[in-house]
Amino acid sequence: MPRLNQTITRWQGMGLIATTLLGTGVFILPQLTIVAAGNKAIWAWVILLLGILPLTWVFAQLGRRFTHAAGPAYFVERAFGPLASRVIGLLFLFSVPPGAAAALVMTFKFLEPIISLSAEQQLGGELLIFLLLFYINRRGLQLSGRIQMGLTLTILLVVALMLVTTLIQAPITDVTPIMSQSVIVGDYSGLMQAIGLGIWSFLGIEAVTHLAGEFKDVQKDYIPATLTGVLLVGLIYIGCTWLSMWAPEHPLAMVGLFELQFGNSGRWIIGGLGFISGIATINIYFASLSRLAWSFSHDGILPHQLRSLNQYRVPTTALITFILISALMLLLSYLARMNFTLMAHWVNGSFVVVYSASMLAAWKLLDKRCRPAIAISLIACGMFIYCLGSAMLYALLLGLLITMIMLGQQYWKRSNPTSETVDL
Repeated sequence: MPRLNQTITRWQGMGLIATTLLGTGVFILPQLTIVAAGNKAIWAWVILLLGILPLTWVFAQLGRRFTHAAGPAYFVERAFGPLASRVIGLLFLFSVPPGAAAALVMTFKFLEPIISLSAEQQLGGELLIFLLLFYINRRGLQLSGRIQMGLTLTILLVVALMLVTTLIQAPITDVTPIMSQSVIVGDYSGLMQAIGLGIWSFLGIEAVTHLAGEFKDVQKDYIPATLTGVLLVGLIYIGCTWLSMWAPEHPLAMVGLFELQFGNSGRWIIGGLGFISGIATINIYFASLSRLAWSFSHDGILPHQLRSLNQYRVPTTALITFILISALMLLLSYLARMNFTLMAHWVNGSFVVVYSASMLAAWKLLDKRCRPAIAISLIACGMFIYCLGSAMLYALLLGLLITMIMLGQQYWKRSNPTSETVDL
Protein backbone atom coordinates (compact mmCIF):
# COMPACT_ATOMS: atom_id res chain seq x y z
CA MET A 1 0.00 0.00 0.00
CA PRO A 2 1.51 3.43 -0.93
CA ARG A 3 2.52 5.88 1.80
CA LEU A 4 0.69 9.10 2.58
CA ASN A 5 2.48 12.45 2.73
CA GLN A 6 4.46 12.83 5.97
CA THR A 7 4.21 16.52 6.92
CA ILE A 8 2.88 16.76 10.50
CA THR A 9 5.26 18.09 13.17
CA ARG A 10 4.91 17.63 16.94
CA TRP A 11 3.39 21.09 17.44
CA GLN A 12 1.02 20.70 14.50
CA GLY A 13 -0.06 17.31 15.84
CA MET A 14 -0.75 18.86 19.24
CA GLY A 15 -2.87 21.52 17.56
CA LEU A 16 -4.80 18.90 15.57
CA ILE A 17 -5.67 16.80 18.64
CA ALA A 18 -6.45 19.85 20.81
CA THR A 19 -8.87 21.49 18.39
CA THR A 20 -10.44 18.10 17.63
CA LEU A 21 -11.36 17.78 21.31
CA LEU A 22 -12.21 21.44 21.95
CA GLY A 23 -14.58 21.41 18.99
CA THR A 24 -18.19 22.40 19.45
CA GLY A 25 -18.20 22.08 23.23
CA VAL A 26 -15.43 24.33 24.50
CA PHE A 27 -17.68 27.30 25.38
CA ILE A 28 -20.96 25.37 25.84
CA LEU A 29 -20.36 22.12 27.75
CA PRO A 30 -18.90 23.72 30.93
CA GLN A 31 -22.16 25.67 31.34
CA LEU A 32 -24.26 22.51 30.88
CA THR A 33 -22.19 20.54 33.40
CA ILE A 34 -22.76 23.28 35.99
CA VAL A 35 -26.51 23.05 35.45
CA ALA A 36 -26.22 19.28 36.00
CA ALA A 37 -23.77 19.12 38.91
CA GLY A 38 -23.56 22.63 40.35
CA ASN A 39 -20.35 23.35 42.23
CA LYS A 40 -19.19 19.75 41.68
CA ALA A 41 -18.95 20.29 37.90
CA ILE A 42 -15.21 20.93 38.07
CA TRP A 43 -14.77 17.52 39.71
CA ALA A 44 -16.59 15.96 36.76
CA TRP A 45 -13.96 17.42 34.42
CA VAL A 46 -11.10 16.37 36.71
CA ILE A 47 -12.43 12.78 36.81
CA LEU A 48 -12.84 12.79 33.03
CA LEU A 49 -9.29 14.08 32.50
CA LEU A 50 -7.83 11.47 34.87
CA GLY A 51 -9.68 8.75 32.97
CA ILE A 52 -8.81 10.08 29.51
CA LEU A 53 -5.06 10.56 30.02
CA PRO A 54 -4.28 6.80 30.40
CA LEU A 55 -6.61 6.11 27.45
CA THR A 56 -4.71 8.69 25.40
CA TRP A 57 -1.35 7.22 26.37
CA VAL A 58 -2.45 3.73 25.31
CA PHE A 59 -3.79 5.04 21.98
CA ALA A 60 -0.50 6.90 21.46
CA GLN A 61 1.51 3.73 22.13
CA LEU A 62 -0.64 1.81 19.65
CA GLY A 63 -0.37 4.57 17.04
CA ARG A 64 3.41 4.77 17.37
CA ARG A 65 4.07 1.02 17.34
CA PHE A 66 1.39 -0.03 14.83
CA THR A 67 1.23 3.00 12.54
CA HIS A 68 -1.51 2.51 9.97
CA ALA A 69 -4.16 4.64 8.24
CA ALA A 70 -6.91 2.32 9.55
CA GLY A 71 -6.12 3.32 13.15
CA PRO A 72 -8.23 1.36 15.71
CA ALA A 73 -9.48 -1.04 13.03
CA TYR A 74 -5.87 -2.06 12.35
CA PHE A 75 -5.12 -2.53 16.06
CA VAL A 76 -8.17 -4.76 16.42
CA GLU A 77 -7.17 -6.75 13.32
CA ARG A 78 -3.70 -7.42 14.75
CA ALA A 79 -5.24 -8.63 18.00
CA PHE A 80 -8.50 -10.35 17.02
CA GLY A 81 -8.51 -10.90 13.26
CA PRO A 82 -10.13 -9.37 10.17
CA LEU A 83 -13.80 -9.82 11.11
CA ALA A 84 -13.50 -7.80 14.32
CA SER A 85 -11.42 -5.22 12.45
CA ARG A 86 -14.06 -4.74 9.78
CA VAL A 87 -16.84 -4.40 12.33
CA ILE A 88 -14.96 -1.72 14.29
CA GLY A 89 -13.85 0.12 11.16
CA LEU A 90 -17.29 0.14 9.56
CA LEU A 91 -18.88 1.14 12.87
CA PHE A 92 -16.65 4.22 12.82
CA LEU A 93 -17.31 4.89 9.13
CA PHE A 94 -21.10 4.77 9.52
CA SER A 95 -21.11 6.81 12.73
CA VAL A 96 -19.06 9.82 11.68
CA PRO A 97 -21.32 11.26 8.89
CA PRO A 98 -24.37 11.78 11.16
CA GLY A 99 -22.06 12.92 13.94
CA ALA A 100 -20.32 15.42 11.62
CA ALA A 101 -23.68 16.76 10.46
CA ALA A 102 -24.85 17.14 14.07
CA ALA A 103 -21.59 18.83 15.06
CA LEU A 104 -21.97 21.33 12.20
CA VAL A 105 -25.52 22.17 13.29
CA MET A 106 -24.25 22.79 16.83
CA THR A 107 -21.30 24.82 15.51
CA PHE A 108 -23.70 27.28 13.89
CA LYS A 109 -25.20 27.93 17.35
CA PHE A 110 -22.16 30.12 18.02
CA LEU A 111 -23.32 32.48 15.27
CA GLU A 112 -26.72 33.12 16.87
CA PRO A 113 -25.47 35.98 19.12
CA ILE A 114 -23.76 37.54 16.07
CA ILE A 115 -26.13 37.13 13.14
CA SER A 116 -29.69 35.96 12.60
CA LEU A 117 -30.04 33.26 9.95
CA SER A 118 -33.15 31.61 8.58
CA ALA A 119 -33.23 27.80 8.44
CA GLU A 120 -32.58 27.92 4.68
CA GLN A 121 -29.66 30.34 5.07
CA GLN A 122 -28.12 28.16 7.79
CA LEU A 123 -28.43 25.06 5.59
CA GLY A 124 -26.72 26.89 2.73
CA GLY A 125 -23.93 28.03 5.05
CA GLU A 126 -23.45 24.51 6.41
CA LEU A 127 -23.14 23.07 2.90
CA LEU A 128 -20.59 25.77 2.02
CA ILE A 129 -18.56 24.73 5.08
CA PHE A 130 -18.44 21.16 3.75
CA LEU A 131 -17.10 22.53 0.46
CA LEU A 132 -14.49 24.60 2.33
CA LEU A 133 -13.36 21.55 4.28
CA PHE A 134 -12.77 19.66 1.05
CA TYR A 135 -10.47 22.39 -0.27
CA ILE A 136 -8.58 22.58 3.04
CA ASN A 137 -8.13 18.79 3.21
CA ARG A 138 -7.18 18.20 -0.43
CA ARG A 139 -3.72 19.75 0.09
CA GLY A 140 -2.86 17.59 3.09
CA LEU A 141 -2.76 18.21 6.82
CA GLN A 142 0.17 20.61 7.07
CA LEU A 143 -2.07 23.65 6.52
CA SER A 144 -4.71 22.26 8.91
CA GLY A 145 -2.04 21.65 11.54
CA ARG A 146 -0.76 25.22 11.35
CA ILE A 147 -4.23 26.76 11.47
CA GLN A 148 -5.41 24.54 14.31
CA MET A 149 -2.28 25.07 16.40
CA GLY A 150 -2.84 28.81 16.10
CA LEU A 151 -6.50 28.35 17.05
CA THR A 152 -5.57 26.29 20.13
CA LEU A 153 -3.13 28.95 21.33
CA THR A 154 -5.72 31.69 20.74
CA ILE A 155 -8.36 29.86 22.79
CA LEU A 156 -5.81 29.22 25.54
CA LEU A 157 -4.85 32.91 25.55
CA VAL A 158 -8.47 34.07 25.77
CA VAL A 159 -9.32 31.65 28.59
CA ALA A 160 -6.14 32.58 30.50
CA LEU A 161 -6.94 36.29 30.11
CA MET A 162 -10.46 35.75 31.45
CA LEU A 163 -9.11 33.69 34.37
CA VAL A 164 -6.60 36.37 35.36
CA THR A 165 -9.21 39.11 35.05
CA THR A 166 -11.70 37.18 37.18
CA LEU A 167 -9.06 36.51 39.86
CA ILE A 168 -7.94 40.15 40.19
CA GLN A 169 -11.42 41.62 40.10
CA ALA A 170 -13.69 41.65 43.13
CA PRO A 171 -15.54 38.29 43.21
CA ILE A 172 -19.26 38.24 42.48
CA THR A 173 -20.97 37.36 45.75
CA ASP A 174 -24.46 36.72 44.42
CA VAL A 175 -25.45 33.25 43.23
CA THR A 176 -25.19 33.27 39.45
CA PRO A 177 -28.13 32.26 37.27
CA ILE A 178 -26.25 29.16 36.10
CA MET A 179 -25.66 27.95 39.65
CA SER A 180 -29.23 28.72 40.60
CA GLN A 181 -30.46 26.51 37.76
CA SER A 182 -28.69 23.53 39.33
CA VAL A 183 -31.17 21.65 41.47
CA ILE A 184 -28.85 18.73 42.27
CA VAL A 185 -25.72 20.50 43.52
CA GLY A 186 -23.31 17.92 44.86
CA ASP A 187 -25.64 15.02 44.10
CA TYR A 188 -24.07 11.78 42.79
CA SER A 189 -26.54 11.50 39.90
CA GLY A 190 -25.75 15.08 38.90
CA LEU A 191 -22.03 14.31 38.85
CA MET A 192 -22.65 11.27 36.64
CA GLN A 193 -24.84 13.36 34.35
CA ALA A 194 -22.09 15.98 34.08
CA ILE A 195 -19.53 13.29 33.21
CA GLY A 196 -21.91 11.93 30.57
CA LEU A 197 -22.15 15.41 29.02
CA GLY A 198 -18.39 15.91 29.21
CA ILE A 199 -17.65 12.69 27.35
CA TRP A 200 -18.60 14.50 24.13
CA SER A 201 -15.58 16.78 24.54
CA PHE A 202 -13.06 13.94 24.71
CA LEU A 203 -14.45 11.80 21.90
CA GLY A 204 -11.89 12.21 19.15
CA ILE A 205 -8.59 11.00 20.55
CA GLU A 206 -8.85 7.93 18.33
CA ALA A 207 -9.14 10.10 15.21
CA VAL A 208 -5.48 11.11 15.23
CA THR A 209 -4.38 7.44 15.15
CA HIS A 210 -5.54 7.42 11.52
CA LEU A 211 -3.08 10.27 10.87
CA ALA A 212 -0.06 8.80 12.69
CA GLY A 213 1.53 7.75 9.39
CA GLU A 214 1.62 11.40 8.30
CA PHE A 215 3.83 12.56 11.19
CA LYS A 216 7.36 13.48 10.09
CA ASP A 217 8.80 11.47 13.01
CA VAL A 218 6.06 9.30 14.49
CA GLN A 219 8.43 7.57 16.93
CA LYS A 220 9.63 10.82 18.46
CA ASP A 221 6.68 13.18 18.17
CA TYR A 222 3.44 11.21 18.25
CA ILE A 223 3.14 10.43 21.97
CA PRO A 224 4.17 13.92 23.22
CA ALA A 225 1.80 15.56 20.73
CA THR A 226 -1.24 13.54 21.79
CA LEU A 227 -0.63 13.68 25.55
CA THR A 228 0.15 17.40 25.56
CA GLY A 229 -2.88 18.15 23.39
CA VAL A 230 -5.28 16.22 25.65
CA LEU A 231 -3.83 17.69 28.86
CA LEU A 232 -4.14 21.19 27.42
CA VAL A 233 -7.77 20.53 26.47
CA GLY A 234 -8.59 19.20 29.94
CA LEU A 235 -7.13 22.30 31.60
CA ILE A 236 -9.05 24.59 29.24
CA TYR A 237 -12.33 22.84 30.08
CA ILE A 238 -11.64 23.04 33.82
CA GLY A 239 -10.82 26.74 33.45
CA CYS A 240 -13.96 27.43 31.41
CA THR A 241 -16.09 25.61 33.99
CA TRP A 242 -14.72 27.72 36.82
CA LEU A 243 -15.25 30.88 34.79
CA SER A 244 -18.82 29.90 33.92
CA MET A 245 -19.64 29.75 37.63
CA TRP A 246 -19.05 33.52 37.80
CA ALA A 247 -20.94 34.35 34.61
CA PRO A 248 -23.89 36.78 34.51
CA GLU A 249 -27.20 35.79 32.97
CA HIS A 250 -26.66 34.96 29.29
CA PRO A 251 -27.59 32.10 26.92
CA LEU A 252 -23.85 31.49 26.45
CA ALA A 253 -22.19 32.02 29.84
CA MET A 254 -18.69 32.57 28.45
CA VAL A 255 -19.96 35.27 26.10
CA GLY A 256 -21.75 37.02 28.98
CA LEU A 257 -18.65 36.93 31.20
CA PHE A 258 -16.35 38.17 28.43
CA GLU A 259 -18.68 41.09 27.70
CA LEU A 260 -18.84 41.91 31.42
CA GLN A 261 -15.04 42.02 31.57
CA PHE A 262 -14.09 43.51 28.21
CA GLY A 263 -17.18 45.03 26.60
CA ASN A 264 -19.54 44.01 23.81
CA SER A 265 -16.89 42.26 21.73
CA GLY A 266 -17.53 38.96 23.57
CA ARG A 267 -20.12 37.69 21.13
CA TRP A 268 -17.67 38.18 18.27
CA ILE A 269 -14.58 36.74 19.97
CA ILE A 270 -16.13 33.82 21.88
CA GLY A 271 -18.69 33.12 19.16
CA GLY A 272 -16.04 33.28 16.43
CA LEU A 273 -13.59 31.03 18.28
CA GLY A 274 -16.32 28.51 19.06
CA PHE A 275 -17.47 28.50 15.42
CA ILE A 276 -13.97 27.99 14.02
CA SER A 277 -13.14 25.35 16.63
CA GLY A 278 -16.25 23.37 15.70
CA ILE A 279 -15.26 23.44 12.03
CA ALA A 280 -11.74 22.31 12.96
CA THR A 281 -13.13 19.24 14.74
CA ILE A 282 -15.21 18.24 11.71
CA ASN A 283 -12.14 18.80 9.51
CA ILE A 284 -10.11 16.22 11.43
CA TYR A 285 -12.90 13.66 11.35
CA PHE A 286 -13.16 13.96 7.58
CA ALA A 287 -9.38 13.55 7.33
CA SER A 288 -9.51 10.44 9.54
CA LEU A 289 -12.52 9.02 7.73
CA SER A 290 -10.92 9.40 4.30
CA ARG A 291 -7.72 7.65 5.47
CA LEU A 292 -9.69 4.74 6.93
CA ALA A 293 -11.79 4.39 3.76
CA TRP A 294 -8.61 4.55 1.65
CA SER A 295 -7.04 1.77 3.75
CA PHE A 296 -10.19 -0.38 3.58
CA SER A 297 -10.31 0.02 -0.20
CA HIS A 298 -6.82 -1.55 -0.41
CA ASP A 299 -8.05 -4.44 1.73
CA GLY A 300 -11.04 -5.05 -0.57
CA ILE A 301 -13.57 -4.03 2.09
CA LEU A 302 -14.64 -0.90 0.22
CA PRO A 303 -14.69 -0.23 -3.55
CA HIS A 304 -11.29 0.13 -5.22
CA GLN A 305 -12.21 3.58 -6.57
CA LEU A 306 -11.48 4.99 -3.10
CA ARG A 307 -7.78 4.08 -3.47
CA SER A 308 -6.83 7.07 -5.61
CA LEU A 309 -4.45 9.74 -4.27
CA ASN A 310 -4.01 13.25 -5.67
CA GLN A 311 -0.70 15.03 -6.27
CA TYR A 312 -0.47 15.82 -2.54
CA ARG A 313 -0.92 12.11 -1.73
CA VAL A 314 -4.32 12.76 -0.17
CA PRO A 315 -7.18 10.23 -0.75
CA THR A 316 -9.48 12.80 -2.36
CA THR A 317 -12.03 10.31 -3.76
CA ALA A 318 -12.66 8.90 -0.28
CA LEU A 319 -12.74 12.44 1.11
CA ILE A 320 -15.33 13.61 -1.43
CA THR A 321 -17.43 10.49 -0.90
CA PHE A 322 -17.84 10.93 2.84
CA ILE A 323 -18.27 14.68 2.68
CA LEU A 324 -21.14 14.07 0.23
CA ILE A 325 -22.65 11.43 2.56
CA SER A 326 -22.45 13.88 5.47
CA ALA A 327 -24.01 16.62 3.33
CA LEU A 328 -26.84 14.23 2.46
CA MET A 329 -27.37 13.49 6.16
CA LEU A 330 -27.48 17.23 6.80
CA LEU A 331 -30.03 17.76 4.04
CA LEU A 332 -32.20 14.89 5.33
CA SER A 333 -32.09 16.36 8.83
CA TYR A 334 -33.33 19.68 7.44
CA LEU A 335 -36.15 18.12 5.42
CA ALA A 336 -37.28 15.77 8.20
CA ARG A 337 -36.62 18.24 11.06
CA MET A 338 -34.55 15.52 12.76
CA ASN A 339 -33.10 16.10 16.21
CA PHE A 340 -29.42 15.68 15.41
CA THR A 341 -28.35 16.68 18.91
CA LEU A 342 -29.91 13.46 20.17
CA MET A 343 -28.37 11.51 17.28
CA ALA A 344 -24.95 12.90 18.18
CA HIS A 345 -25.45 11.56 21.71
CA TRP A 346 -26.20 8.13 20.26
CA VAL A 347 -23.11 8.33 18.05
CA ASN A 348 -21.02 8.80 21.20
CA GLY A 349 -21.79 5.18 22.03
CA SER A 350 -20.14 4.04 18.79
CA PHE A 351 -16.93 5.80 19.75
CA VAL A 352 -16.97 4.22 23.22
CA VAL A 353 -17.25 0.78 21.54
CA VAL A 354 -14.25 1.67 19.33
CA TYR A 355 -12.33 2.80 22.44
CA SER A 356 -13.15 -0.38 24.35
CA ALA A 357 -12.16 -2.65 21.45
CA SER A 358 -8.89 -0.73 21.04
CA MET A 359 -8.04 -1.11 24.73
CA LEU A 360 -8.75 -4.87 24.58
CA ALA A 361 -6.48 -5.06 21.52
CA ALA A 362 -3.80 -3.13 23.40
CA TRP A 363 -3.93 -5.73 26.19
CA LYS A 364 -2.78 -8.33 23.65
CA LEU A 365 -0.44 -6.17 21.57
CA LEU A 366 1.47 -4.01 24.02
CA ASP A 367 4.05 -4.90 26.67
CA LYS A 368 2.92 -6.01 30.12
CA ARG A 369 4.21 -2.76 31.60
CA CYS A 370 1.40 -1.01 29.73
CA ARG A 371 -1.34 -3.10 31.36
CA PRO A 372 -1.96 -0.86 34.41
CA ALA A 373 -2.76 2.03 32.06
CA ILE A 374 -4.88 -0.26 29.88
CA ALA A 375 -6.81 -1.49 32.93
CA ILE A 376 -7.53 2.10 34.00
CA SER A 377 -8.60 2.88 30.43
CA LEU A 378 -11.03 -0.07 30.39
CA ILE A 379 -12.50 1.13 33.69
CA ALA A 380 -12.90 4.59 32.13
CA CYS A 381 -14.69 3.04 29.14
CA GLY A 382 -16.99 1.19 31.54
CA MET A 383 -17.77 4.48 33.27
CA PHE A 384 -18.55 6.09 29.89
CA ILE A 385 -20.91 3.23 29.01
CA TYR A 386 -22.67 3.61 32.36
CA CYS A 387 -23.05 7.38 31.89
CA LEU A 388 -24.35 7.05 28.32
CA GLY A 389 -26.95 4.48 29.35
CA SER A 390 -29.61 3.86 26.71
CA ALA A 391 -27.64 5.91 24.16
CA MET A 392 -25.40 2.82 23.79
CA LEU A 393 -28.29 0.99 22.07
CA TYR A 394 -27.57 2.70 18.72
CA ALA A 395 -23.95 1.49 18.72
CA LEU A 396 -24.89 -2.04 19.78
CA LEU A 397 -27.58 -2.39 17.11
CA LEU A 398 -25.34 -0.91 14.41
CA GLY A 399 -22.46 -3.19 15.44
CA LEU A 400 -24.76 -6.21 15.39
CA LEU A 401 -26.06 -5.31 11.92
CA ILE A 402 -22.53 -4.87 10.55
CA THR A 403 -21.43 -8.18 12.11
CA MET A 404 -24.35 -10.02 10.50
CA ILE A 405 -23.54 -8.50 7.10
CA MET A 406 -19.87 -9.44 7.40
CA LEU A 407 -20.74 -13.02 8.40
CA GLY A 408 -23.19 -13.20 5.49
CA GLN A 409 -20.45 -12.09 3.08
CA GLN A 410 -18.08 -14.70 4.43
CA TYR A 411 -20.72 -17.41 3.96
CA TRP A 412 -21.41 -16.19 0.41
CA LYS A 413 -17.73 -16.31 -0.49
CA ARG A 414 -17.37 -19.85 0.84
CA SER A 415 -20.46 -20.91 -1.10
CA ASN A 416 -19.36 -19.11 -4.29
CA PRO A 417 -15.55 -19.32 -4.44
CA THR A 418 -15.42 -18.04 -8.05
CA SER A 419 -17.50 -14.94 -7.26
CA GLU A 420 -15.69 -11.57 -7.46
CA THR A 421 -18.01 -9.60 -5.20
CA VAL A 422 -16.58 -6.59 -3.39
CA ASP A 423 -17.06 -6.29 0.36
CA LEU A 424 -19.23 -3.47 1.59
